[in-house]
Amino acid sequence: MSEASGKTYRPWEPQHYRQELHSPEGKLPEGDLVFFLLDSVPQLDLGRFYAPYERETRGAPPFDPAMMVCLLLYAYCVGVFSSRKLALACERNLAFLAIVGSERPDFRTISDFRKLHLESFKEVFVQVLRLAAAAGLVKLGNVSTDGTKIQGNASRHKAMSYGYMTKEVERLREDIETLVTQAQQQDESDDAALGSRRGDELPAELTRREDRLARIESAMRRLEAQARAEADAERKRRAEAEAERRRAGKPRRGKEPKPVDESPSEKAQSNFTDPELHIMPTNNKGWDYCGNAQASVDETCQIIVACDVTDASNDKQQAEPMGQATLAILGQAGIELPRDDTGAPQAIPATLDSGYYSEAAVVALETLGFDPYMATGRQRHHDPGAVPQEPATAQARMAAKVQTPKGKALYARR
Repeated sequence: MSEASGKTYRPWEPQHYRQELHSPEGKLPEGDLVFFLLDSVPQLDLGRFYAPYERETRGAPPFDPAMMVCLLLYAYCVGVFSSRKLALACERNLAFLAIVGSERPDFRTISDFRKLHLESFKEVFVQVLRLAAAAGLVKLGNVSTDGTKIQGNASRHKAMSYGYMTKEVERLREDIETLVTQAQQQDESDDAALGSRRGDELPAELTRREDRLARIESAMRRLEAQARAEADAERKRRAEAEAERRRAGKPRRGKEPKPVDESPSEKAQSNFTDPELHIMPTNNKGWDYCGNAQASVDETCQIIVACDVTDASNDKQQAEPMGQATLAILGQAGIELPRDDTGAPQAIPATLDSGYYSEAAVVALETLGFDPYMATGRQRHHDPGAVPQEPATAQARMAAKVQTPKGKALYARR
């Protein structure tokens, strides 16, 4: 690829490295994933990766961007994400050596390349999806969506609660006022005694407290905004439940619920390392600062057709945005949506677990062109159960739909 322009790159000859590895001393099987990537990467349009280097005329030739893309793609596939571990693998791991050959990119080069081309890698995702579709690996017969919690770079043990923030803000404001007064007094009375010293001890202490105050006040505003968003979601949930109750003709039970409180709980926490992260329940039944990673996967060969990371702790609001993302990426990849024998658009079956269920989510997916099969509660295996002939509510109708032979078959393959 580097020969297509006037820019000179360090030589990359994967076919040569491949032959060396398949000499009698070679250890890798021909069907290894690394060789699939070595065959696939040259088919990708990597113009955005080459562009920054084409404009640079100084310095030593850079590593071929195609090699770096192949290296990072393989690393992601086998679960190596640390730039330092990746650089070490380029010296000691046979599969990585099949990619880099005699080249030895250090961890800083790998890290800088990844940061520089973060947006370009999103385009690679679409191109890989296009290749998968051309190879017949994407059929859109069943698109399954699920989420998992990924721990973030923050510790809940170093977070601060909203109640403590309130007290800390008052304390810092008092400290700042005291320091300002002391600084003014020092300027007025001690200039002569300071001599050649700058005399900035108190201002430095003042700056430290002002910075801390600004961080805490910013965290408080985030918690307040989060509380307002949660209050809006709770009002919406109550409205949906009330509408469903009225449609079903059921009487109201219990006392009138209290008005939704928009103020943060005294125990609500925020961290200062990665403010976008929220405390979420983890798979080991604990709690930590995490991101909720979402993926939609085509059933045929488990090809990911859409992905995202959200700060929402549950999946309740993620069905519609993941459906939208799936259609958008399929469109970018040029993958045609299924049609029936008459040429009319055919709904794409979509399976989701009960964490995504709401009546609004079902309607949203149907409007987008999906045929949702969404569990409404814990699925019981080997329990035939009696399927209601005419379910009275939307939730009951969806539960019955999942229990049909087609629904069971689709849901079992998610």
